[in-house]
Amino acid sequence: MKNLDLDLLRTLVAVAQEQTFSGAALGLHKTQSAVTQQMQRLEDLLALPLFEKHGRNKLLTTHGRKLVAYARHMLAINDEAVRAMQDGQLEGELRLGSPHDVADTILPTVLTQIARWSPRVRLEIRVDRSPTLMTALRAGDLDMTISTRFDQRLEGIVLRTSPTAWIGSANYVHDAAAPLPLVLADEPSIFRRIALNALEQARLPWHTNYVAPNLVGIRAAVRAGLGITARSVEFLSPDMRVLGEKDGLPALPDVTYFLWIRDDLINPLVRHVYDMLIAQMGLNESASAQAGGPASE
Repeated sequence: MKNLDLDLLRTLVAVAQEQTFSGAALGLHKTQSAVTQQMQRLEDLLALPLFEKHGRNKLLTTHGRKLVAYARHMLAINDEAVRAMQDGQLEGELRLGSPHDVADTILPTVLTQIARWSPRVRLEIRVDRSPTLMTALRAGDLDMTISTRFDQRLEGIVLRTSPTAWIGSANYVHDAAAPLPLVLADEPSIFRRIALNALEQARLPWHTNYVAPNLVGIRAAVRAGLGITARSVEFLSPDMRVLGEKDGLPALPDVTYFLWIRDDLINPLVRHVYDMLIAQMGLNESASAQAGGPASE
């Protein structure tokens, strides 16, 4: 039985995460030729092609992607065992932010992973709007945050891409002949801009029926039947319904939720938790690989 070298697997995961050998080399503080040699050694060990040429780039093969999934688990177990032998390394406080609309969907998943793999970490949770959370992150008041806002200057990872939908009360009666009554967040809000841009492009008449500074007010107004709103599907509850093209409404673009880490990080605990989340949640798409959007909610 062949034994896989964890150092080679760590390099493989870095290549998968950065999507280039040069990016992996930079992150691992190795030369690009050293990364290439390590990947060749891994392919020779398994006698399987892990990469294939695609233009000037090399992409993971089916075997490569399968091995990356196993490598993440193996490295996570190895790193957890090493950390468990180092007293005090897992102790400390981590300040985590989350937008309101994913506080009961994405956030619990993140918290479960932290509690499972870093049980001695004390968590301080802040739920707020994305622009406020990003400001707090840059000011050093948060260590990491979930956000819909894109910032190419920060290090981050894509957590989820969710459909955006027109959402109203389950009892809402849509009149396609009348101007669309909207429930909107005040600025800055990515969902406000998504809704208004879509209606403007479709040349549909609308009017603002209710403006709220937070998700609680938006949810209350929608449930009261004051109008419809454009939100990610995480906003949905059993007393609401989705409207769409069959109702004469334009399609809406997806919204991406990122996990960002502060750029002046000096606490090794935060880096450990961030890397652990990437490994345990199978996240391999760098936020920098996403097309950046405007300032968002």
